[in-house]
Amino acid sequence: MIAKLQHLFALSHQGARDLVKAVVWCFLCNLSLMLPVGAVLLVIEYMMDALSAGADPAQRVLLYTAIAAVILILLFVLHYFQYASLYLATYQESANRRIALAETLRKLPLSFFGKRDLSDLTATMISDCSSLDQMFSHYIPQLFASILSTTVIAVCMFCADWRMALAVLWVIPVAVLLTVGSKRLQDRFGTHNILAKRATTDCIQEGLETVRDLKACNRQGRYLADLENRLQTMERAAIHAELITGVFVCSAQTFLRVGLATTVLVGVSLLAAGKLDFLFFIGFLFAAARLYDPLGLVLQNIAATFSAKLQIERMRSITEQPVQTGADTCNPQGYDIRFEHVSFSYQDGEQVLNDVSFTARQGEVTALVGPSGSGKSTATKLAARFWDTTRGKITLGGVDVSTVEPETLLKSYAIVFQDVVLFRDTVMENIRLGRRSATDEEVLAAARAAQCDGFIRRLPDGYQTVIGENGSTLSGGERQRISIARALLKDAPVILLDEATASLDVENESAGQAALSELVKDKTVLIIAHRMRTVAGADKIVVLEQGHVAQQGSPAELMAQGGLYRHMVELQQQTNAWQLQS
Repeated sequence: MIAKLQHLFALSHQGARDLVKAVVWCFLCNLSLMLPVGAVLLVIEYMMDALSAGADPAQRVLLYTAIAAVILILLFVLHYFQYASLYLATYQESANRRIALAETLRKLPLSFFGKRDLSDLTATMISDCSSLDQMFSHYIPQLFASILSTTVIAVCMFCADWRMALAVLWVIPVAVLLTVGSKRLQDRFGTHNILAKRATTDCIQEGLETVRDLKACNRQGRYLADLENRLQTMERAAIHAELITGVFVCSAQTFLRVGLATTVLVGVSLLAAGKLDFLFFIGFLFAAARLYDPLGLVLQNIAATFSAKLQIERMRSITEQPVQTGADTCNPQGYDIRFEHVSFSYQDGEQVLNDVSFTARQGEVTALVGPSGSGKSTATKLAARFWDTTRGKITLGGVDVSTVEPETLLKSYAIVFQDVVLFRDTVMENIRLGRRSATDEEVLAAARAAQCDGFIRRLPDGYQTVIGENGSTLSGGERQRISIARALLKDAPVILLDEATASLDVENESAGQAALSELVKDKTVLIIAHRMRTVAGADKIVVLEQGHVAQQGSPAELMAQGGLYRHMVELQQQTNAWQLQS
């Protein structure tokens, strides 16, 4: 049962156990609400007996008070444990759910993120989790508990008097059918409502991310008109979803009240015929009144459960994704990177690499060149196990990288991407990201080696200057050199460079290249570059064309062979001589 609950509601093992406990305590609380009814009936019966016998009913005031106190204490204890099982356990599970999501996302290959946008994942982490918090603290346990308690009370009523039981209970299946029968409509309109909210969120995020381009192209008016349309669509979807739910749920709750009327009619008829005791009749009226209150909540909870279906499915779509696993140790014999008949394609079937084989040796610089879309960046990401190969294998020092846990593998890699990511923190801490245990002196040394000490000291607070989100206060070249400083600080045996000097201006390109020369000493270096002069000093060049290895060898050998590499060099030389003419 625990496993089924885990899958059904996207819970952890402990979360499923806590859900069962919450249902039990809610069930006991629902039953305990009948205790005051029973106590009142006992008091009424005693008072009537006392009056008929000519005794003073007030003689047992202390007994009545004691009974009331015991009932109150019992109700307090039961509701205390109900509160702890519902809210405290739910919020603990909520924290665990978010941590589990983050852990799963951390272990997923990059191919997963290519299919999901940032706003969608953010909404799952925040909005969907918050919705599920509400579900498990207010709806789902009460739903199951109410079903169980209603069943128990119904059995007791039938045992007491089946005629009165039918008068009380016949409305329940009708009310439930009204709510459950509308499930398809509620699912359709609820899903449309959620998707409309997501589309609006995407539009807002897109506007924030592209505000510069919108201004430059004078498209603010068009964007605002589109946003207004999405907001109106979201508003209509929300109204329709609430209307559909409200119509059926309110109708069902209203129909429940008909049961009180039938209880009175049947009870009065039986009383008139002398087939029912008056006190028994009053007891059924009290019990029916107490029964319909939790049943009304059941109907609301059923509708709320329907609306949470999409959130739960979205949660499972992440938590049930196959993650990258492997050994937590890696002991390579050297740091040669070997591609052995490697093929790779995305899940949409697009073939990116096909039967690629080459070796990047330790102590050498191996450059990947080729036209755009030839698979250069994909090859470097496969080497670091950001993705897993479709066929073939990649080894690091003889160790198949697919058998090593990604975080363990990446301890051996230092990567400098073309698109640098910086955090809203000090310059010092952004560089220290390369090795968290580094001292301030080691950070400063890495910054100097990366040729960034000069511009950092010109910042308002030097190394303690807090840069904007993603380094918005720095130029592209400055961000690139901070990324190189990170890699220098990490001092990993394998270096991956993806257009590491692309953002450097002419004045600082030589400084950046000097920093890279310091970085790659005695390392296994795999570099991607479009500027042929950047790779002119490489020990080996691998030319990729449409996912295939077209050529490989030293720069001199490839120039002598002719072919694609020589063509690219000559073409870039012609481009360097180009001038803008009026």
